[in-house]
Amino acid sequence: MVQLIVSILLYFVIFFGISFILNMLIRRTWVMAIIYPIIVVLIVDGISTIEYITNPVDSFATAGSRLVSLTVVDIIILASGFAGTIVSGFVIKFLRKSGYQMF
Repeated sequence: MVQLIVSILLYFVIFFGISFILNMLIRRTWVMAIIYPIIVVLIVDGISTIEYITNPVDSFATAGSRLVSLTVVDIIILASGFAGTIVSGFVIKFLRKSGYQMF
């Protein structure tokens, strides 16, 4: 149970920070929320990225089966990372609205 709470906080903070920095650098608020599902597939699938180009049918089938076989705990942890990207987008929008030019 402690590992679950730590993992949720860790994924939230990591993806909040990555999204915040990415939003600051390229000035696109929701880009990380769009990229996040790709990152989740890369985390879960266990397949080399080159395999998607050289053998796409088997790679997508394997990735799909591994995504479907995720446990509830894994889904909660990955959802907390997605929540971090969404919260980061709202924070960036708030800071821009408040007059901070660097955001």
